[in-house]
Amino acid sequence: MPIHHHITEFGGLPVVDFPSWEVLRGSEYPVRDDWAPPSPAPALPAAGSVAWRLRTASSPQVWRGDEAGRVRLPHLETVAGYLDRFFAEVAVEEVTALILADLPGHDYDTRMDETVDVLLERTGRLAGLRSLFVGEILPAERSVSWIRKYDIAELVAALPRLRHLTVRGGADGFGIGFGRHEHLEELVVQSGGLDPDLLRRIVGLDLPGLRNLELWLGDEDYGGGATPDDLAPLLSGKAFPRLERLGVRNVRGLDDWVHALADAPVLSGVRELDLSLGTLTDDGAQGIVDRAAAFAHLERLDLHHHFLSEEMCALVADALPGVDVDLSDPREPEDEDEDELFYYCAVSE
Repeated sequence: MPIHHHITEFGGLPVVDFPSWEVLRGSEYPVRDDWAPPSPAPALPAAGSVAWRLRTASSPQVWRGDEAGRVRLPHLETVAGYLDRFFAEVAVEEVTALILADLPGHDYDTRMDETVDVLLERTGRLAGLRSLFVGEILPAERSVSWIRKYDIAELVAALPRLRHLTVRGGADGFGIGFGRHEHLEELVVQSGGLDPDLLRRIVGLDLPGLRNLELWLGDEDYGGGATPDDLAPLLSGKAFPRLERLGVRNVRGLDDWVHALADAPVLSGVRELDLSLGTLTDDGAQGIVDRAAAFAHLERLDLHHHFLSEEMCALVADALPGVDVDLSDPREPEDEDEDELFYYCAVSE
């Protein structure tokens, strides 16, 4: 299942966590108010050899007291202190890939806005950054819809050499209106429900070098509800003329998008189309079969996590013999009541 595990590679590099004090202490270390981090600090890999993940949510939660009256102690380290230590101990000028994961404060509430603000103050030292992932937070840490209220527009604008940007959050999760960016080639926006207004701002960005765009539209019940009209500049082929890979993923109601995509001028220039993680049923797949000529030029069509019958899977594969079609991960709808079946996208709440 997507987003339920931390990534192990990013920007072509293995991922390494920058350790928090709680991690350095370890869950079995005696709870002491005067605990101090080890000196000298543990050896770290060369700054440019890994993708650095910043997170403290994986730190052991420390409790004091007996079963009846135990109290969870606050984190030893503030978000600002943790980030200060990262900039002090890592040659950040050499870092090319950075992941902002769960960074809760003393109250265990995530501080993505604070993290972005600290990085914005130090973008001069991050000039070599090529890949940035904001919000790599797992549902086990906090629901996707709870990753909200941060704005990365100024940060991205201040990183002119950025090539790859991935953002994860809820419907009101992030501001992304950074306008023109000359060198961004890949933009991935992961959400359980992308607000249509935010989506229109995304496809209105000026990204002359964009080659890969991936949008997780999500569920209307969690702030989604976008229609093809909201993607009109993209579907026309005018928004991102160099686009080679398009992902319209994690869509509840994916059947409605099939004909819009088949008719869209943008499709003729795309080599890979990703419609995975959504609620494609036999009705929508029949549209792919009926309009096979519109999809026949693709190198790859990703439909995994679908609600297709075996017979329809065979029809799709037969209709597109020259296309690598991924029809893995078939799903069954949930029977919520006697009269209605529920088709769910992979990521919502």
